[in-house]
Amino acid sequence: MRKYLLILVLLFLSNLSFAQNEITEQPSIEIFLIDAYCKPDTPHPFILSFYTDAPAKSKVILDKKYEFSVSDEFTELHNIQIDINKLFFLDKQVQFVIQVEDSLGNKVTSETFDFDLPYEPVITGGSSLLTLCLFGGFVFLLPTPNYVIQKGQSYFSLTKEIPFLSFRSKSFRYPASYFALEFSYIFNAEDKKFFRTSYKRIFEIPVLEYLAPGIGGYTNFAGNNGIAPELTIGLFRLFDTFTIYSRYRYNFQPSGDKTHFHEINLGLYSGFFSVYL
Repeated sequence: MRKYLLILVLLFLSNLSFAQNEITEQPSIEIFLIDAYCKPDTPHPFILSFYTDAPAKSKVILDKKYEFSVSDEFTELHNIQIDINKLFFLDKQVQFVIQVEDSLGNKVTSETFDFDLPYEPVITGGSSLLTLCLFGGFVFLLPTPNYVIQKGQSYFSLTKEIPFLSFRSKSFRYPASYFALEFSYIFNAEDKKFFRTSYKRIFEIPVLEYLAPGIGGYTNFAGNNGIAPELTIGLFRLFDTFTIYSRYRYNFQPSGDKTHFHEINLGLYSGFFSVYL
């Protein structure tokens, strides 16, 4: 009996030791915020300092779009002073997150913090009236040009895509993926009007902005329905709000007598008014 009891005790201690080893093999970096505020005096720099319980590199992302490196070397004390005069914020309360990485490659993103601007956001400097007009015009009013090839014939088209549901990514620069609605008008073609819904997956890349393969469906509500695989290349950012992109799309019907057609599009992406999950 004592022999069996001793075996059970040894097994229990062995499992406890194994569990403790698993815990120690999965380190986590703790982030302790020290200061996060804007100086009231001009030029209103943003002061950020925080502490990590292990040496780490770090960066901060303001308002999901402005990214700054805080510490390029491994350290436990991190601080930075950021000139925010040329940054554009819609609200007086600005949210931000901190991202850190230790020497083993473990990455941690903090909870969302915020700080208050010492002034009411206004459209000045880099955020001029022209920026606001571009924002409202391109996103809500102006369609983008589209080149269509069908039956060996070329057509000019205008199309307008609006991302309506986006999924957050770790970088916060672009969403990980998004759903979009779109309307296209093809001049001088037999079928001119098409309504679309599509899904895009974004992969951020160096030099350019991103690659985004996608798949969607289209219809003219008159029998011309089909599927459209596509590939988008994000070329460059404009005003830190928009991204100019180029897209190729192939439209086809799995069954039916309508002609398949190709599209090459130069567009403008902004997920500013998309709902994020």
